[in-house]
Amino acid sequence: MSTVLELSFRPDTQLTEVMRLRVQSLQQRGQKRQDGEHLLRPNEAVYRLDFSKQSLRFSQWTVQLPQPGRITVTATSQLWTPDLTHLMTRQLLEPAGVFWKSKDDASDAPVQCYEADAHEFGERVADL
Repeated sequence: MSTVLELSFRPDTQLTEVMRLRVQSLQQRGQKRQDGEHLLRPNEAVYRLDFSKQSLRFSQWTVQLPQPGRITVTATSQLWTPDLTHLMTRQLLEPAGVFWKSKDDASDAPVQCYEADAHEFGERVADL
């Protein structure tokens, strides 16, 4: 028996701000990022997807984008902050899920993705 569970990404403004401050701090001190650390680019933001149910088994992922653009979903198995780089390196799940919708796509066209990576990404999240 399968059930549809719909989850939406929510902006995590607090973590986004912390990560932007990290970038600013490194720039001011002329330092480089630590090995494995991801620094936010100006056009990036952090979003959360909280699973309200545990022990889920996924048979299919459906991703919808309201407008043309690209989203890269990097999963972590716990909340991390930039100063916990040693934890972050272990907790990031690879590969990331990359999904996009082009300006030329019809409004009802499915979102495109790297299918093999999206499938493996789903398996890794389900393993948690």
